[in-house]
Amino acid sequence: MKKEKAEEFRKVLQSQLDELVREAGKTVSEMTDEKTNFPDPTDRASLESDRNFELRIRDRERKLIMKIREAIERIDEGAFGICESCEEEISEARLRARPVTTLCIECKTEQERQEKIG
Repeated sequence: MKKEKAEEFRKVLQSQLDELVREAGKTVSEMTDEKTNFPDPTDRASLESDRNFELRIRDRERKLIMKIREAIERIDEGAFGICESCEEEISEARLRARPVTTLCIECKTEQERQEKIG
């Protein structure tokens, strides 16, 4: 991949990373600031349900943060955009849709097919 394209993807990935880290910080801040006491058990249960949902979202985002950091490392190493399975170039369209991907569409399709079988 050309250096200019790799840098373009670096900017996209860094922007996503910054946004995810900012959102995670907001969540932590909001949860530590909440000192609300709900006498009604239904209100308390609703708050707990909302918190659990928020934490599940943040856990998914934490995993995405790790994938983004790995993708930036691949850019640094010159391996970004190369399928880890067949070692062919991953299409630019696929990288635009999912910049953290490590597999070309053919290998990803095969992986999903194998998962359905097994």
